[in-house]
Amino acid sequence: MINRILKFKNLYKLLIFFPLIFYFGKRSYIAFDEGFYALQARWILDKGNWTIPLWWDEYILDRTIGLQFLIAKSQEIFGRNTFAAYLPTTIAAILMLFVTYKFHEELFNKKYAILSPLILATTYLWFDYSHLATQDIVYSCLVTVGVFSLVKIKNKDNKFYILLFGIWIGLSFMMKTFLVFVPLLSLLPYLFIKKNILLNKYFWLGLLIGFVPFLYWALSINLYLEKNIIFYLIEKFTILSNKNTFTNPFYYYLWNIPATYLPWSIFAIIGTFLNLYESKEKKYLLSIFPLLLIGILSIFSTKTPYYTLQISSILALNTYEGIVYLFNSKRFKSIFIFITSKIVPLFIISITFTYYFLFKNIINFNFKENTFLIIGLLFFGISWSFIKHKNSFQEILITLIIGPYLMTSFLLQSGLFTDRSREIREEMEYVASLDFLKNKEIKVDKSGIKNSRSQSKIIRISLLTPKLGEGLKSIDQLKKSELAWSTEFKERNNNNSYEVIYENHILNPWKLIKKK
Repeated sequence: MINRILKFKNLYKLLIFFPLIFYFGKRSYIAFDEGFYALQARWILDKGNWTIPLWWDEYILDRTIGLQFLIAKSQEIFGRNTFAAYLPTTIAAILMLFVTYKFHEELFNKKYAILSPLILATTYLWFDYSHLATQDIVYSCLVTVGVFSLVKIKNKDNKFYILLFGIWIGLSFMMKTFLVFVPLLSLLPYLFIKKNILLNKYFWLGLLIGFVPFLYWALSINLYLEKNIIFYLIEKFTILSNKNTFTNPFYYYLWNIPATYLPWSIFAIIGTFLNLYESKEKKYLLSIFPLLLIGILSIFSTKTPYYTLQISSILALNTYEGIVYLFNSKRFKSIFIFITSKIVPLFIISITFTYYFLFKNIINFNFKENTFLIIGLLFFGISWSFIKHKNSFQEILITLIIGPYLMTSFLLQSGLFTDRSREIREEMEYVASLDFLKNKEIKVDKSGIKNSRSQSKIIRISLLTPKLGEGLKSIDQLKKSELAWSTEFKERNNNNSYEVIYENHILNPWKLIKKK
C-alpha cells in the first residue's frame, strides 16, 4: 500500500509539468533561429546529407550540425512533422527540470524539491525557449548536468559523476562550440577546491567520450573543405567577438536578466546574494558561478537573452532561497506579503483590462489566443491576491507558484508560444490544398532574399511548401512550366514569359511564379 502511494506521488510530480511542456495543437516556426535549423534538417532528409549544414545548395560552415542532426533523426524516426522537430528540445527541457529537482534535493531538502523545477518551468525565458526548436535548451541542459555532477562528486570513488563531468563538455561543444568555455571559466573557483577532479582518469575518459560526436563530424566534413572546420568556427567566434548586430552595452544583463526571468527575478537576485554568505558549496555554485558567468558574458561583444539560459536552473534554486529568506525575515516579511498580495495583483489585473479594452482589437491574435491570454493573466493576478500574512510557509509557496503555473499553462495551450507564424501557416495550408499545385515541385529564387524580412518570410514559406525544390540564382533559371517562389515579378511585368499564379499580402513580397 505504501509503495502504491509513493508511486502515485511520483506520478503526480510528472503529470504536474504536462500542461507546461506538451502542446498537441498545430505548430509553426519563427524564422530565426528555429526555422533556419528546421529547414537545414529538412535538407538533411531530402538530400541524405548528414554531414554538411546547407543553405540551399551552399555550405554553411559557421556552426556544427548538432541540432539539425537531432531534428532530422527525430523526424526520420517519428515522422516528418513539427512535433518530432521539437522533440529534442522537449526531451532536454524535461531532463533539465529533473536535474533541477535533484539539484534542490542535494543542496536543500526533499520536502519542497518540486518547487525549484516549477519555478524554472514558469520563468519567462526558460518557458519561451523550451518551446523553440533551437540549440539553447539542449545546451543549457548539458551545462546543468555538468554543474550537478560537480555537486555529486564527493570523492574519487564517484566515478560515474566524474565521467559525466567530462562528457558534458564535449557534447556542449557540439551544440554551441566555444560558448562552453564561459561556464568552464566560471566554475574555475569551485574546480580549484575540487582540483583532483581534473587529474582523475575518468574525467579525461569522459572528455574524450563527449568529444566523439564532434571529432567524428569534423573528420567527415573536412573531406569537403579547403581547411579544417575549426578555422571556420573560429571565424564565426571572431565575428561575434567584434561589433555586430547583437552587440549590446556592458550593462545589458543588468536589466535583461530581471526582465527575462520574470516573475521570479527579485527572489532570484535576493537568493543569489544571500548565498554568498552560505557554505562553500552553496557560495561557489549558487552565487560565484552565476555572477562570474554574467560578468564574462558582459565582456563579450555579442549579448543575447538566451546566453543566460545556462544558469536558469541555478537562478531557480536561488529563487527558492530568496522566498525562504523573505518569509522568515522579521524586517522584510510584511513588505514581501504586501507587494505580492496587493501591488503585483493590482498591476497584472490593470494590464489585463488595459489590454482587453485598448489593444485586443489592434494586436492580431485570434479569439482563442486572446481568451487564453486574458484568463491566464487574471488567474495569476487573482491567485497572488490570496496571499495572507497569517499563511504558513507551505501555503505561501503553493499560492506563489499556482499563479505563474496557471498563466504559463494557458499561454502554452493558446498557441502563442507554439504556433508563432500562424498566419503564414494558415495561408500555406490553403496553398498546399490547391489542386493545380499538388505534387508540384516549387523552387526558390534566391535573388529575392535581399534583407532579413524577405529571408525570414521565405524560410517559413519553404518549411510549409509540400515539395520544395532547389534554390535558383535567378528567376531566369526557371524552365518551362516550372514553379518558383520569387520577389522579382514586378521588374518583369512586361515579360510574357512568366505569370503570377498565387500571391497574398501575408506572403508578400513572395509570389508563386510559373514559367510559361
